Amino acid sequence: MRKRLAAVGLLALLATGCNREHKKVIAVIPKGNSDIFWQSVHAGAVKAARENNVDVAWDGPATETDYGAQLQKVDAMLSRRVDAIALAPIDRQALVSVVHRAADRKVPVIIFDSGIDTDRFVAQVATDNYKAGQIAAERMGKVLDGKGTVVMVAVKPGAASTEAREKGFEDIIHQKFPAIQILDKRYGMALVSQSLLVTENMLTAHPDVDGIFSSNESTTIGAAQALRSRQHKVKLVGFDWSPTLLDDLQSGLVDSLVIQDPFQMGYQAVLTAVKHLQGQPVTKITDLAPRLIDRDNLNDAAIQLQLHPDLQKYLE
Repeated sequence: MRKRLAAVGLLALLATGCNREHKKVIAVIPKGNSDIFWQSVHAGAVKAARENNVDVAWDGPATETDYGAQLQKVDAMLSRRVDAIALAPIDRQALVSVVHRAADRKVPVIIFDSGIDTDRFVAQVATDNYKAGQIAAERMGKVLDGKGTVVMVAVKPGAASTEAREKGFEDIIHQKFPAIQILDKRYGMALVSQSLLVTENMLTAHPDVDGIFSSNESTTIGAAQALRSRQHKVKLVGFDWSPTLLDDLQSGLVDSLVIQDPFQMGYQAVLTAVKHLQGQPVTKITDLAPRLIDRDNLNDAAIQLQLHPDLQKYLE
């Protein structure tokens, strides 16, 4: 009898030890992996995970248009029985079904970066993208002195975040700058090569255009490449950043960039998941403020800190 009680006690002790050592796993599924934007999101997610003793399972599709691959990755994480999922939906409608599957299985979902056409998620952490588009339009109106013509290099249909930026831009141009005409709008499909091609085509169709608005990193890089090869004196107001885009900003090829804080986005997405798992209340919608950078404020300390988080510290 004593031996049996001792054995039971030992098993209970082992079980307690195992439970104590178990770390929650939060799957973080971005739209893509290659851009610096997503690397910064990853680093922020890792920082939050380290601070809260959880693990991050990071896995995104190769391209920001492959929502089928993203669906498969979410399903794989559900099969793995992760504790929570942070998801940046490639398409606002196509990813609804998998968010519902997660909700049905009681796996909390944190939406980040881009919205989705359902409310069956725990929380959303994203840039105020409509406001970001408005900021870009205000800048365009200023640098064109309230008159002229512009074209738009959009990202892809169905991407909630970039659609909001594009609508914010269009609304302010129409409302506040009636003497500025939007001549054309074409999709770069989240690819630099396609963004370059559609920009060149619009420049050919509208050789005297005064401005270009591009609504993410790949479209801005493509538009800048098109301007570089043609040596156009066109005002390019872009979105997001990369080392080459910062060089183009310094040189004057790019007039200005509206930037987000992807590191903070990844950090807040994972932190929100942790709080929910701990039974703490969380805010349903968290909007992160965008900001505009140009040559005048590029070297400000706060902007440099936002542009250059220590990726090596968290990703190696």
